[in-house]
Amino acid sequence: MKGITRFFILTAYVNSPIGCLGFSNNNGYRGTSSSSLRRSLFRLNSSSNNNGGNNKSDISGSGWQGEGDENSKGKNLQVSGGGPFDALSKWWNSDEGREDVQTYAVSLTVALLLRLVIIEPRYIPSLSMYPTFDVGDQLAVEKVTKWVRPYQRNQVVVFTPPQTFREIVNSNYGGKGDSPKSKEALIKRIVAVAGDTVEVKGGKLYINGQKQEESFTAEDAQYEFGPVTVPAGELLVLGDNRNHSLDGHIWGFLPAQNVIGRAVFTYWPPWRVGNDGMY
Repeated sequence: MKGITRFFILTAYVNSPIGCLGFSNNNGYRGTSSSSLRRSLFRLNSSSNNNGGNNKSDISGSGWQGEGDENSKGKNLQVSGGGPFDALSKWWNSDEGREDVQTYAVSLTVALLLRLVIIEPRYIPSLSMYPTFDVGDQLAVEKVTKWVRPYQRNQVVVFTPPQTFREIVNSNYGGKGDSPKSKEALIKRIVAVAGDTVEVKGGKLYINGQKQEESFTAEDAQYEFGPVTVPAGELLVLGDNRNHSLDGHIWGFLPAQNVIGRAVFTYWPPWRVGNDGMY
């Protein structure tokens, strides 16, 4: 970051009005304001007129190289200018610049690999999983455990929607083509895994004949479903906001291979940080 910081500092400097100009003499560096510079030039010019133009020794003693000085033929006084592109070029060609570029490239590569293979952020756009998630919540979805252990009931998963879901959405929103909504990843809760017999009656969920205690749901279901048995390689997922969720009780079973990952914790907003209701 030092290289980037210096680059912006340098950029700000070269774009600022010139307020000082240094002169080099035997005593080192001396700064002067633009008004002082004009007075100095006036005194030098007056001294030249009084001495009949023989002012070379006086001028050279001050460190000023005039146009008539033999040591400065073909040289003119120049004030270093430049712009942000010059500063960027200097930074790019410096050792520090190359080190910064290498650091950023490595960091970006690692971040992309982490997102692709291990964990990625997700944003909640609807209330289908309320009260576990609210609109605007941002959460982390890990992608590793799906390869090393079987899915379990009550896990919250993010997945690519199955074909039946796409057909339902396209028939309502697609018009002549596919609706973008039909391709968006979804988030629901696994309520049954392969081999489970599922039924919803009297507003409650029953798995293999056993009534489930679901403190994470918004309200009792106002529909009847099942009984059905989940096929091998598939899952049944429902939204926690049971009566306001386009989920498995409408479009059927979810192929396990469609699962992207498991929601592990909410990290934004700060007052909702945690993993309550995700397991």
